[in-house]
Parts: sequence; C-alpha cells; structure tokens
Amino acid sequence: MERYRNSSGNSGVSAYEIGPDYILIKFSGNSRIYRYSYQKAGQHHVETMKRLAQSGSGLNSYVNRYVKNLYD
Repeated sequence: MERYRNSSGNSGVSAYEIGPDYILIKFSGNSRIYRYSYQKAGQHHVETMKRLAQSGSGLNSYVNRYVKNLYD
C-alpha cells in the first residue's frame, strides 16, 4: 500500500492501493483495510477516489460524504 500524502494534515486516511476496478483504503487508527469496488460503490466513485488518493487531498471527506458504507 502507498502512504496517503494527506496534504491538509487532518485526514483519517493513512494508506491506499489502487487496482483496476477497486481501491483499498486504510484509515488511521484502524488495522482494517476497506475495499471499494466498481460493483459495490460504482465506477464513478471508485475512479474519483483513485484520483483523490493520488492527489493526497480530499479522500477522507469524499468517502464520508458519498461511499462510507459501500465497501465490499
């Protein structure tokens, strides 16, 4: 997994891994890894999360707002 850059300094995301049709996200203070896939969260959301993860900004807010419980 890649360490999340966390540009704002206050994100709950600590690491991520990008796959062809999913993203894995590890949150700070939690050992569990959450998998968000095209099948469950939808392609649009997963692709947006991939972009946010790579930019290092906005991923935690996006997850909380749009896909919080849509993990596999």
